[in-house]
Amino acid sequence: MAEQVKHFTDLKVWRKAHELFLGVLKDVEKFPRIKGAGVVADQIIRSVGSIGANIAEGFNSRTRKQYINFLDIARRSGAESENWYYKIRDAGFLDNETANIRIATCIEISKMLQSLMKSLSTIEEE
Repeated sequence: MAEQVKHFTDLKVWRKAHELFLGVLKDVEKFPRIKGAGVVADQIIRSVGSIGANIAEGFNSRTRKQYINFLDIARRSGAESENWYYKIRDAGFLDNETANIRIATCIEISKMLQSLMKSLSTIEEE
């Protein structure tokens, strides 16, 4: 029997996004202390933070349609975060191994969100 989800923190995808956010906070500490790296650090923190924030906000939506919309925004923030991690890796701000792990996590979160959106869209509105 599947475990009942009572709070957004029960969602595996939110927990995965939260872990990614904690990772990004550690990652940016390794960036060089130059202006460009500071701008990129701000962007990656915002985009990764938006993933979990939109999952949480959507969970408390009034309608399933609104929830799916917030999940879609979270999915798009995941794609933005993936994009920033390519830039971070290729600019040499973070080692390739860590950056590639973060990119894979962004892709995994996106797939999880897509699956959740699909399952929600097949359930009739109550």
